[in-house]
Amino acid sequence: MDNYKKQLDDLIEMTAQKGGSDLHLSPGHHPTMRVDSRLIPLTEQPIFDRQLLENLVFSILGEERKAIFLAQKELDFAYELNDDVRCRANVYQTRGNFAVAFRFIPKNIRTIEELNLPLAIKIFSKLSQGFVLVAGPNGHGKSTTMAALIDLINHERAEKIVTIEDPIEYIFSPDRSIIDQRELYQDTLSFSKALRSTFRENVNVIMVGEMRDYETMSAAVSAAETGHLVFASLHTNNAAQTVQRIIDSFPPEQQRQIVSQLADTISGVISQRLIPRTKGGLIPAVELMIANTAVRNLIRDGRIQQLNLAIDTGSDAGMISLNRSLADLLRRKEISAEQAEFYSLNPSELRMLAR
Repeated sequence: MDNYKKQLDDLIEMTAQKGGSDLHLSPGHHPTMRVDSRLIPLTEQPIFDRQLLENLVFSILGEERKAIFLAQKELDFAYELNDDVRCRANVYQTRGNFAVAFRFIPKNIRTIEELNLPLAIKIFSKLSQGFVLVAGPNGHGKSTTMAALIDLINHERAEKIVTIEDPIEYIFSPDRSIIDQRELYQDTLSFSKALRSTFRENVNVIMVGEMRDYETMSAAVSAAETGHLVFASLHTNNAAQTVQRIIDSFPPEQQRQIVSQLADTISGVISQRLIPRTKGGLIPAVELMIANTAVRNLIRDGRIQQLNLAIDTGSDAGMISLNRSLADLLRRKEISAEQAEFYSLNPSELRMLAR
């Protein structure tokens, strides 16, 4: 089994050295890495079959994780090759065979500036309480943005911070703050249970890796309402969809209450896409909604779709529409027109803004 672990570690090391963000091992395929959003097969490696994949997967699971995986057919966990290479792994089954995807987690937590994010989002690190949502498709940097904001608080403020993750991704080095990182199933049985536990842990700032269900959303809103600063992520496309997703997760008889709570607690929504740069690498396009009086009133009145207009007209308050962000990147020749239109939710408006 040690030979299989070494074979897998060598593949992970090779992907890290080539600047890959992901490594995919699937039956019937060569190992494949993703670099700057493109899949690149490692054709010098053999095509993986059922037995080889099973041996590779079992070589890194251990008995406890192996039992969970066989029972549940999929499993998330963190895998650390050495001090410099750390991954989030997902093992799963496909047509009865095993497969695994590794997402590489940078060792160093980059700053807002290093990530090319709008400096306006720093406003969220100054809050004493509220609800900040980071949205976007899977693999577009939500965890990285939340980590940057949490680390900014860590360096600037003396606070008690608790993160709840599945699995733990970035490892924070406490500076001015106390930081406790809790991993699902290892340190807690559920996101919602861990969130409610923070009420008794004298916590100031909470980071929820992902809000997956009604119970977690309810607990997150309650935490923001009771004086905590809560950061959480959702797989949604923009600010309006993010707010609507939370409301729709609640039973109809509770939606009026959650609308009122959201209007009072929400601080803002950061929605982002990572786009291939013309000179290589990735750069974020960001929609930024900041919850001013107009935004809160729209949420309270149930006029969620009008949040898009509030963002379009809210530049004086620091808000940024996705199309304006894309148009700015296009004017600076950071991205191509083709890429800008591909990621835009309204290409015709984008073409007008980019003139």
